[in-house]
Amino acid sequence: MATLQVQQVFSDYQGQVVLKGLDLTVEKGEIVALLGPSGCGKTTLLRAIAGLQAISSGKIIINDRVVADDGHFVASELRGVGMIFQDYALFPHLTVAENILFGVETRDKSLRAARLSQMLALVKLEGLAKRYPHELSGGQQQRVSIARALAYEPEVLLLDEPFSNIDAKVRREMMLEIRDILKQHNVSAVFVTHSKDEAFVFADKLALFNQGQIVQSGDAEKLYSQPSDKYVADFLGMANYLKATVIDSNKIETSIGLIASHNQLNLSVGSEAEVLLRPQHIELTSDSNGAGEISGRRFLGNICQYQVKVAQSMLEVHSTNLDFVAGQRVAITYQNHNLVLFA
Repeated sequence: MATLQVQQVFSDYQGQVVLKGLDLTVEKGEIVALLGPSGCGKTTLLRAIAGLQAISSGKIIINDRVVADDGHFVASELRGVGMIFQDYALFPHLTVAENILFGVETRDKSLRAARLSQMLALVKLEGLAKRYPHELSGGQQQRVSIARALAYEPEVLLLDEPFSNIDAKVRREMMLEIRDILKQHNVSAVFVTHSKDEAFVFADKLALFNQGQIVQSGDAEKLYSQPSDKYVADFLGMANYLKATVIDSNKIETSIGLIASHNQLNLSVGSEAEVLLRPQHIELTSDSNGAGEISGRRFLGNICQYQVKVAQSMLEVHSTNLDFVAGQRVAITYQNHNLVLFA
């Protein structure tokens, strides 16, 4: 069952169209990352879902209830939406306990106490109920923000770059902890980020934005291995491209030789194209007659990042072989057998 449905949503801001016919579905208990560069429309969509931004046309549905369309608008506080912000947005004059219980409607003291105890345990802040935000670390403040959002028991949780102010050393651990919390409570969440690494760790599904549109959505592995275009390929990781000619239904000819594909190619025989080569799928072997020449080398610990000149192209290759040096000739093979071609 879908918790959230966004159907053909357009939104204008100061006379400019920001969202351009967006479609997005979030299933119950699913975490979806809105991923893309600054200014592409991610936060605008989040605000539209929350009721903080009007839509020009289209429809937003939360648990089968229309909260926004051409003639209908439900106020933010009536949508059952919780939000977690980049800057935590805690009330500085309220204690941890008062912040967490701020949106809880019941006035029954025993129920409030039970909810507070449950939330403190959930985010591992037992014993800190009487502290004020300025007495907490950044990570602890974000935990309070999460506890406050969950105490409200939202139908959809919206997270606006919630990890950007967290120290890099603890960010990944915290992302995994919060993901576990959301999964335990079967909470549907929409998560805005410009970091593919955060999206890979935290989300079940990615929706990649470009200029107010979702250009591709799906699980991270599918988008990485089967990008719909070069924009998606480049955004999700280092990408090399070589000119190629399709010679039959599953083979191409390139400057590093013949490459075979397990999948049937999407272009006709004789077509000119570019083939996507991910750095970790390229293998190098020392060969004085090889097609490539090492032109740069960067040590990265357990691997080396090599720049390899091939004909008129430059490839980036990640290899566990640390022995290649600048000027050395190498043979090049490509080991991913599900090729992606761009016409």
